Amino acid sequence: MAHTWIARDFGGPDVFDFVEEEVRPPGPGEVTIEILAAGMNPADYKHVAMGGDPADLPIHVGYEVAGFLTAVGPETEIASGGGAVGDEVLAFRIRGGYSDAVTVPAKDVFAKPESLDFPQAANLLLAGTTAAEMLEVTGAQPGETIVVHGASGAVGVSVLQQARLRGIRTIGTAGEHNAGVVTLFGGEHVVYGDGLEERVRELAAGPVAAALDCVGTDEAIDVSLALVADRSRIVSIANFERAESDGYRVIMGRFPASAVFRDRIRAHLIELAGRGDLVVPVARTFPLAEAREAMAFLADQHPGGKIALLP
Repeated sequence: MAHTWIARDFGGPDVFDFVEEEVRPPGPGEVTIEILAAGMNPADYKHVAMGGDPADLPIHVGYEVAGFLTAVGPETEIASGGGAVGDEVLAFRIRGGYSDAVTVPAKDVFAKPESLDFPQAANLLLAGTTAAEMLEVTGAQPGETIVVHGASGAVGVSVLQQARLRGIRTIGTAGEHNAGVVTLFGGEHVVYGDGLEERVRELAAGPVAAALDCVGTDEAIDVSLALVADRSRIVSIANFERAESDGYRVIMGRFPASAVFRDRIRAHLIELAGRGDLVVPVARTFPLAEAREAMAFLADQHPGGKIALLP
């Protein structure tokens, strides 16, 4: 039996229940993971809060985990090759990660780099693949200057690091108290608020080639539209309402093109993290049984790093 969180209905944290369920044995192309850390992302609870088809209920939440293999299906290898009972792994683009064990497709499971602890490994790929896709769809190139709104958040921090590795200059917006986070990970900090456009222009001292919005405020969108003439080089992961009228791009893991890209880039990001080129700051861990409290902490929008649930 596994302890697992499910959403019995659509809505806020009160619709989540902590239950016991059987962990089914893996079939061909599947593995079972004993979870030592489950990554947490706003998408976990936003998916439930948005509503949907009642036929999908109950919903097993949690898209990424790290742990070790306890069973491997017949004639099955994990995505990075091999895979034996006891191997340390991470998994992403799964369902049911808020649990202490889960059976998942082996194609979504990779060997965990020794350099990452379990909370870091469990939080690498949702933010990392989102950041990589933002850079991809805006066509950011070496030598260009881009602006990243919400640069101190999980996705923003990954954007800063991946951009630096590519030789892309980043100007990152964040509150004054997060200036050190932006500079630590390779960005040039500007504080958001009145006069943001002018501050970015002054710091850029030249064209701003692309804008990546990780925060979703109207200010972020307005400034992006003012700074970047080509609206195909503006992307948001948080403000979908204005995209059609204002002509910028939006991406989401559930979009087919996004899913294909994010699946393809996973191994590369794991390699970067394994050699220390992509860091995953973890702010806090919670016991698995306190997932509701952890969601409230995450929803505060200023956790200061990633959060992991520990079974």
